[in-house]
Amino acid sequence: MAAKKNALGRGLSALITDEEPRKRDHISSGHDEIDINLIEANPLQPRTRFEEESLQELATSIKELGIIQPVVLRHKGGGKYQLIAGERRFRAAGMIGLETIPAFIRTADDQGLLELALVENIQREDLDAIEVAISYHRLMDECNLTQESLSERVGKKRSTISNYIRLLKLPAEIQLGIKHRQISMGHAKSIINIDDPMRQLDIYNKIINEDLSVRKVEELVRNLSEKKEEIKRKPAAEKENPEYDSLREHLSGFFGTGVQFKRNDKGKGRIIIPFTSNEELERIVGLLDNLNT
Repeated sequence: MAAKKNALGRGLSALITDEEPRKRDHISSGHDEIDINLIEANPLQPRTRFEEESLQELATSIKELGIIQPVVLRHKGGGKYQLIAGERRFRAAGMIGLETIPAFIRTADDQGLLELALVENIQREDLDAIEVAISYHRLMDECNLTQESLSERVGKKRSTISNYIRLLKLPAEIQLGIKHRQISMGHAKSIINIDDPMRQLDIYNKIINEDLSVRKVEELVRNLSEKKEEIKRKPAAEKENPEYDSLREHLSGFFGTGVQFKRNDKGKGRIIIPFTSNEELERIVGLLDNLNT
């Protein structure tokens, strides 16, 4: 099992050459040159954003060096094919007018098609963290995978997958900031540890406005957590009693100082008569002495 896990972690090519392919999937040992006009895009393609500049650079590279890694197709019927993986190469080839494209031909049902497209998508280095998170979520939701099985399938730790999926719980504004690379994955992982969405947005804006490092954000979140725990540890405010209020006001007026009551839920407590100098203490004692005469 360990060897299989490492192989899957290398990307789609490792999935294709898996020693124990599932019955629903099969791929030929070599590749063919397929008429580009017979190929249609994968409707289940998880990647929806293709940067024009990046595609143009790839097209220029293909024009000079050719397509080094074949795309992966499946038979669609009627002599047609459908992309499983390699849509950027397919689009770039079309941009420079190639008539054929090298391709591996594979058979796969719709779930297998989606799974292969998602796994290939995850292995790309230019994906932002939200795209990765959505791909992980779709693999689990639409391909009925648990975090454990997904971890084995893509060669990633379960904690890594969990951290990505948690990003999808952040407010939309923060998710957009991650997609546009205004904040890093490290920033986002710190923000996730805050429960309050409003505080999450406050820290997000602080990162943008003050260009905070990941370490600074971690410290900020840690301080907020400590303050929250300190507030939890503080005893609840004493319940006010109108009769006590009236008595406290009466005694404060009599002694000429702010008398305080301290009591617990059972009714036990003490009366505090504060003073600020020896003279004031002597005055208070004199008032008490007069009460005994």
